[in-house]
Amino acid sequence: MFARKLLVERIDADGNAHRCPIHWIDSFSMRNFTNDAIFDDTLPAADGILEAGYRVPLDRLTVSMTDWFRRKNYIGPGEQLRISEPDRSL
Repeated sequence: MFARKLLVERIDADGNAHRCPIHWIDSFSMRNFTNDAIFDDTLPAADGILEAGYRVPLDRLTVSMTDWFRRKNYIGPGEQLRISEPDRSL
């Protein structure tokens, strides 16, 4: 089920990438917060690492996780969230 490893990074106002802490990712992954079954196929693995199944769409995950991180004040104005599936091993 968790066939993909995704890299979750906060991009600061200067364009520098920082791996998101696992507790940020974990807070999003709890279904009682997102209330969206599509994200049940996710598992926080480490800082900046989210394991996910193939049915989890990256575009929807990015939008939803960005919204959640902004509501929690994890990322601020001028910052972005980048979720990618690197070709290399994490």
